[in-house]
Amino acid sequence: MSGEKAHGMAKVEQYYEDYGARARELKAQGQGVMLYLCSLVPVELIAAAGFIPLRIRGSVHEPITKGDTQLETIACPFMRSCFDLSVKGTYDFADGIIIPHACDSITRTYSVWKYSLGLPYSHFINLPHTVRGASMEFFEHELQTFRKSLGRFAGKEITDDSLAEAIDAYNQNRDKAKAIYELRKGNPPLVTGTEILKILTVGMSLPVLEANELFDEVLEELGKRTDSPVGKAPRILVDGSCVDNIDFIKLIEDSGANVVADSLCIGTRDYWPHAETGMDPIKSLAHRYLDKVNCPRTYREKVGGSYEDDLEARFGDIGSLVKAFAVDGVILYVYKYCDPFGFEVPAREAYLDQLGVPTLYLEDEYSIGTIGRMRTRIQAFLEMID
Repeated sequence: MSGEKAHGMAKVEQYYEDYGARARELKAQGQGVMLYLCSLVPVELIAAAGFIPLRIRGSVHEPITKGDTQLETIACPFMRSCFDLSVKGTYDFADGIIIPHACDSITRTYSVWKYSLGLPYSHFINLPHTVRGASMEFFEHELQTFRKSLGRFAGKEITDDSLAEAIDAYNQNRDKAKAIYELRKGNPPLVTGTEILKILTVGMSLPVLEANELFDEVLEELGKRTDSPVGKAPRILVDGSCVDNIDFIKLIEDSGANVVADSLCIGTRDYWPHAETGMDPIKSLAHRYLDKVNCPRTYREKVGGSYEDDLEARFGDIGSLVKAFAVDGVILYVYKYCDPFGFEVPAREAYLDQLGVPTLYLEDEYSIGTIGRMRTRIQAFLEMID
C-alpha cells in the first residue's frame, strides 16, 4: 500500500482522505476489526481482545439518503450521517459494532444499527447518567459483561494482563496527543487546529501501536518547525460534541482566527483523560469512561455550594484550557437536535461569562451546505474580540 511509504503529516493526509484504509488492509490480512460509535466505548477492551477499534465517522460532504429511509430526520444529524455511510457499505468489512448508552439518538437506534448492518457481532454498553456509588458499581458490572461477550466472540479470554497492556498503550497515545497540543500554546501556534483534528481523527482509525508510531513521527516533524504556518490572530477554543471533519475548524481559521484549543469528543475530551494504572483494570476503565470523560450526558452535581460552584464542577476543565492556551474567545458549536449539549448551552455560557470570555453560540446541521453560512457570524465575532 502506498500509504505505508508516507511519513508523518503526509501519512495523516492519506489516512484522513481514505479513512479506515489501514483497517481494511489489516482485515484483508486476517486481523479483526470492531466498529464503535462515541468516545464512551472502552477501546482498551477491544484492543485487548485482539481487534482493531475503528471509530465510525460521518461526512459533511455526503448527503444523507439511504440512512433516512430507516431513521427519523429529527434525530442527531451527526449520528444520521454515521449511520448513512454505514448502511451504504463504508464499513462492511468490519466484524462487529459496539454502541454505548450515550445520547438518546445513539441509544434508541441501537437495534436499527444492529439489524441494518447485520455484522457478526454487536453489543450495547449501558452507562449510568451519574458517577457516584451504585452507578460506578453498576458500570463495572456492565464492563465485565462486555468483556465476557467480546471474549466469547474472539474465542479467547480477555485477561487482566492484556487489559493492562492495552491501558498502557492508550495512555501513551493520549500523552503523545497532549504533547502535540503543547505546540498550540505559542503565539502564533506551531500547529493549526485543522492539522490537529486530522491527526486525532486518523489516530482513531489505526491500531493503537501504529497510532503511537504515527504520533511520534508527527511530533518529530512538527517539533522541527521554526516558523508558524499562521500569523498572530484571535485565539479561539471550540466547545461542542463530535467534530470529525475539518471543514468547520478550517472555516474559523480561514475567517482570521487561530483555533488553539478545544473541548470536543475528538479532542481533549477523549484524548486527555488517562486510565489509572496499578489497579484492577475494569475499575480503572469504569472510572475513566464514566467519570473522567466529561460529556454532558453524564451529570456531575456538586453537593452543596453555590450555582457558581456547580458550574465549576461541571465545566472547570474548559476554564483550565482557556487559561492554559491563552484563549481570547470561545465558539460553542452544537448540532441541531443534540439535546445533551443543547440543554447545557445556557449554563456553559454563564460559566464562560463568569470567566470574562466572549462566546459565540452556533447551531449546525452537520452539512457542508450549512457550515459556509456561518462565516459572517464568525467574522463579526472575531472583529468584536480582536
